[in-house]
Order: sequence, then C-alpha cells, then structure tokens
Amino acid sequence: MLRVEIFPVFLRFLFGGSAVVVSTLIAKNFGGRLGGIFAAFPAVYLASVLGLSMDYNGSELLLVSEQLSKGALVGMIADVCCALAASYFILRSGWKRGLVYALLLWAVLAPTIYFTWFRF
Repeated sequence: MLRVEIFPVFLRFLFGGSAVVVSTLIAKNFGGRLGGIFAAFPAVYLASVLGLSMDYNGSELLLVSEQLSKGALVGMIADVCCALAASYFILRSGWKRGLVYALLLWAVLAPTIYFTWFRF
C-alpha cells in the first residue's frame, strides 16, 4: 500500500511554491532575466533531499541521495536545453506552441540522457 507522509509533501510544496513566487516577483520587479535565474533555483531537489533524510539514515541515506542527485543532474541538463529551446520556439511559433515544443524536447531528452549516461 502506498504510504504518503504529510510533512515531506508539505516541505516540497513550501520550497517549490516559494521559489515560484520569489522568481515571479523578481521577474516583475527586475526583469525576466534575473527572474529566470531564480526560476532555476533547485527548490524541489533540496526539499527532496530533506525529505529523504526523514525516511533514511546512514549509508542508506547516502545511497538514495546519490541516486536522487544523478537524476537531478540529468533533469537540470535537460532543463537548460528546454529553456534554450523555449526561447527559440516561442519567438518563432508563439508562446503556446513554443512551450509545447520545448516540453516535448525535454520529455525526449531527459530519458535519453539518463539511459545513455547511466546505461540503466
């Protein structure tokens, strides 16, 4: 049976939601470029590591943290490619199609990088 702990979920919500709010406020007040830097803040990753520390300890925590970090690295590389693709596609196809194209690229690129790099 699936067991969901409320506190780790709340922690992810708090970190992720706060990062979105802060990046939006910065973008509105100081411009999109600076807001974009904060939009890339790894809030979900940090909250995930903290959540793992509540469920694991010792060498088991190190192992699952390493696995999470490898996946996060792949995701972040794919995120950079997605951001570059979004800036290209949005200018050429409009924001709706541009975002769809960029997200489709991410959906193909992230697993491709992961399976190529880690030979899962």
